[in-house]
Amino acid sequence: ENVKQNNLISAILRSEKSMIETALNRDSEDLLPGFFPVEEKNEYLVGTTGAKVTAGSSISVIVQYCDKLLGDKYDTTKPLFEFTNHGDGFVCTLMLPSSDMLPPLVGPKARNKKKAKQLVCLDACKQLHQLGVLTDSLCLSVEEPPLESVNKTDVLTSLAGVGTTKRKELHGTTRVCGLSGTWASERTAVKLQGYRMKFLCDQVGQKYSNFVLLIDKTIAHEAANLDIDLFLHDKMVKASVSPCGLFELDVQQLEQAKLFQALLFNGLFGKLFTGSKSSGVPREFILSKDDTFIWNNPNMYLILPMDPTVESHDISCINWRVIDEAATAVKLLRKIYSEEKMNILGILDFDQNDEDLIHLANTSCEAHFLRNVVVLAVHTGKIYTALHVADLSANSTFDGAADEKGTEFHTFAEYFEKKYVCYCTFMCLLKHKYVKLLIYFICRYDIVLRHPSQPLLVLKPSHRPHNILSSKLRDEGNGEKKKGDTSDITKANNRVHMPPELLIPLNFSDDILRTFYLFPSLMHRIETLMLASQLKSEISYDDSNVSSFLILEAITTLRCSEDFSMERLELLGDSVLKYVVSCHLFLKFPNMDEGQLTSSRVDIISNAALYGFGIEHKIQGYIRDAAFDPRRWLAPGQLSIHPVPCNCRVNSEVVTEDINVKVGQLCDKGHRWMCSKTISDCVEAIIGAYYVEGGLRAAMAVLKWLGINVEVEEELIGQFLSASVQTYLPKNDVIEKVEAKLGYVFLMKGLLLEALTHPSLQESAEGYSYERLEFLGDAVLDILLTRHLFYSHKDTDEGELTDLRSASVNNENFAQLAVKHKLYQFLQHSSGKLPENITEYVDSLENPSMDKVNLLSDAALRGPKVLGDVVESIAGAILIDRKLDLEVVWGIFKPLLSPIVTPEKLELPPFRELLEWCNKSGYFLGIKCTDGIKRTDGDKIEATLDVQLKETLLVRQGCGKSKKDAKAHAASMLLKDLEVEGLIVPKNASNTQQFQDHRNIFDAMDIQLSTPTRGKRSAGSKIAASLDKPVDWPVRMSKGGPRAGLYEFCKKLQWPAPNFDCAKVEQSVPTPQGQGFTFASTIKLHIPNSDVISLTGDCFADKKSAMDSAALLMLYELQQRGRLQVQEIHVS
Repeated sequence: ENVKQNNLISAILRSEKSMIETALNRDSEDLLPGFFPVEEKNEYLVGTTGAKVTAGSSISVIVQYCDKLLGDKYDTTKPLFEFTNHGDGFVCTLMLPSSDMLPPLVGPKARNKKKAKQLVCLDACKQLHQLGVLTDSLCLSVEEPPLESVNKTDVLTSLAGVGTTKRKELHGTTRVCGLSGTWASERTAVKLQGYRMKFLCDQVGQKYSNFVLLIDKTIAHEAANLDIDLFLHDKMVKASVSPCGLFELDVQQLEQAKLFQALLFNGLFGKLFTGSKSSGVPREFILSKDDTFIWNNPNMYLILPMDPTVESHDISCINWRVIDEAATAVKLLRKIYSEEKMNILGILDFDQNDEDLIHLANTSCEAHFLRNVVVLAVHTGKIYTALHVADLSANSTFDGAADEKGTEFHTFAEYFEKKYVCYCTFMCLLKHKYVKLLIYFICRYDIVLRHPSQPLLVLKPSHRPHNILSSKLRDEGNGEKKKGDTSDITKANNRVHMPPELLIPLNFSDDILRTFYLFPSLMHRIETLMLASQLKSEISYDDSNVSSFLILEAITTLRCSEDFSMERLELLGDSVLKYVVSCHLFLKFPNMDEGQLTSSRVDIISNAALYGFGIEHKIQGYIRDAAFDPRRWLAPGQLSIHPVPCNCRVNSEVVTEDINVKVGQLCDKGHRWMCSKTISDCVEAIIGAYYVEGGLRAAMAVLKWLGINVEVEEELIGQFLSASVQTYLPKNDVIEKVEAKLGYVFLMKGLLLEALTHPSLQESAEGYSYERLEFLGDAVLDILLTRHLFYSHKDTDEGELTDLRSASVNNENFAQLAVKHKLYQFLQHSSGKLPENITEYVDSLENPSMDKVNLLSDAALRGPKVLGDVVESIAGAILIDRKLDLEVVWGIFKPLLSPIVTPEKLELPPFRELLEWCNKSGYFLGIKCTDGIKRTDGDKIEATLDVQLKETLLVRQGCGKSKKDAKAHAASMLLKDLEVEGLIVPKNASNTQQFQDHRNIFDAMDIQLSTPTRGKRSAGSKIAASLDKPVDWPVRMSKGGPRAGLYEFCKKLQWPAPNFDCAKVEQSVPTPQGQGFTFASTIKLHIPNSDVISLTGDCFADKKSAMDSAALLMLYELQQRGRLQVQEIHVS
């Protein structure tokens, strides 16, 4: 209703204005109706709204319309009128600007020129309304003509902040359908697909057992035929997966297999017991009764060991002996924990009289049989590897007990009579040559050892699994190891001594146990490949062999810390999308001007629009946006020990802009926060992935699936070329010379002439300019250069690839190309200023004697936009002339564009380079911008940049038409100052070349710069003013808070950032995490023009906590020196 009322009001206002203008513009003859015959009433009426335009008011409507059209400083957007005298009257021809939809219009004959002008404008108004340019209220339409071929998601894209990094949304995750099943809980025989898992280590002597993966669905080809490198701390394991046929398990075999899997995964990475006396919850063995609660239907498969002596690929290749051993151990634990009073050793019945044997919980054996055998502790449920027999027994004295006041145990046997240790029992500290008890989570329990005199076993405990998918993580680990030579001591500190009679031997070697640490990462990769294949099936492009690995790359963000991410594909997909949409709009809507084409393209390819397309097709559920955490990975039958309960409000749309929200972290139901822009980026990356594998045809199939229907039909190309031949009259002298420079002969000469025609040239018989071809050519050169960089620099990371693209695809680069090949000489125009500006720019490029500083002081020139536009329009013309053959265009433009920038020759814009240097070197950059500086060449913005070094403050000022220009100007001089200081290595490029690389962001300063001087002053003068009295400084006491507080304080005063140096400290008593070392951090802070403060914090189990300790110590040191007043903030 509001819209209708607004339209009516507009119509009334328009009618009122028309009446006024009609009265003012009325011919004098109209006042004397008696002398002339009555003429036909000249007006145009819109029946639905009652709005009308008369002959008298039509001229103002056309003038207003032309004012809205795009133009540049060399172009005019005013309508042109030509009159023809027919003896008894005049005919007016109206030529609207070249960016308009309408060709030249010839009006009806009228008695005078004024009337003829009014009538042709009235006819133009009528046609513009019919085209939708004027609304039904005869006002200018703020919307572009509707694109029926594009499905827009208006509701989604209208939401605030959509497609930005600022907006964060709560989304779920898509489950892998191929992993679901119910067969584990049905207790019937099953037929499962088998996939053999083979492992080969790059270190001689390190063996890993082969396993078989059993699942009731066929796995996608690339996941089922997988070869992957797993990067352990000091070695690499090659894993391969391959199909090995159908396996049929009977009910008993299935139950035994389930017990094996549940025991091993829970005993290694989880827990076999729930509850404890300290918590008040009765202790219970999780496999003592119905275990269906740990077999989750959406995640159902078995991982079973293979018998190395059997070559067949059927049920007999499974190592049932190992599985039966594990199942027997489970049954024994069930027996132990089924008694009302859990007397662990009282119910065991075996021969214990032979003193030459080692007596375990359920059997006895000779000592040599226990080397590298996997054992299970009956009191903790933990799995260990037995290494050898120790020289100590349970009756051995606790050496060193006297050193510890209050120690209540004198022998190992006494300990087990009084204490029950749930996590780690005895740690052998070789350095002090004594055995000491470390007791964690102690519960009172009566354990009377029957063989206290038999030797203890030295055990290697299990450890948490690690993410071993990325080579980067392995390299970081190796780097840490090389810092010290404490690996042998650390290993010794992590050995456990335990009485044998508390252990159940599982009677298989550690080769099997060692392989289990590979499964979390390997299965995660298989699962993610299955997820990528699932998305590929949804897209359902049958004519393509698109790799699931590439789709996986397209749905993986940098936060995943993988060796791949979506950013490179996103960059390529962005160019592909822009190109396809540009071609579609150019051919489908030949009457659209450049402004309308650009606006329509933005409507389709903007982040907000792509977000809408992605959400509609549930792309967000497939995106991987957090690093793989093996501790939270669960095998079927495994109980989680790191739960993250779901408290998400999933029944309503949850959106936030809170910067403290942690992105990517999953709850147990798969919900996580995600930046809105990530969805848009993923859509572009998927398009890029399909383009890499299947070219434009595959990419357009993805667009169609998304609902972006922008297919380019061949008949549209033919129609456009036919219209081009009929309309344009070639000027052979110009065309032949340009063709010679390009090395290409146009089939349709009119296209080249259009590409060379500036909008300022308006001839009565020609209503065209290069603007539409420029629109197309911009997208053409974008995809050609982006594609070249993508394939030429495969090892270049996404950030540098973006910089290469920015350095290659820009107007300044294309303008230099136009000058280099003298294409500007053939530009068709009628502007008076344009030749002067082009000549000035050409002279600046061709003057080798002009150095960078003189150019800055004289006037830094940007390349006139028209030069870049001509290059782009020629690219667009060749593309159309060759019926969209990109390879032909690339063959012509590659030599013209050479040399194309490479990573070695890449130079960043000055401000970006300065900012990155400051971040890398630990300095803070001060920035201050002032608007409205009066200059002879107009108002400018002044930027002041300063860098506080350890002893010197460098200051520079720059001016420019924008903040970006002004900051770049000042930054270029600061970089030169840093070169003089010896902090930056001077570039090898000449001054002229350096200027050319950054020309587009420099502007002149209103100071003498022929002999530049560094702006220096004492650091104390800047800092003293802010330190008249201590400032109150809030410091969060949570993890990371002290470091952030110190960093912000240094940034405020522009002190150099503090340096941290972490070192390992060996501990006589292992940490609660079971490691025999901690970290201590030494911090150094250089106060400018003062001393260097060096402090060492307390020891902590992790580096970040150690760094926080040192940072907090430094903050209190600064408090003592009167610099600040620490205000601790404790968050519950």
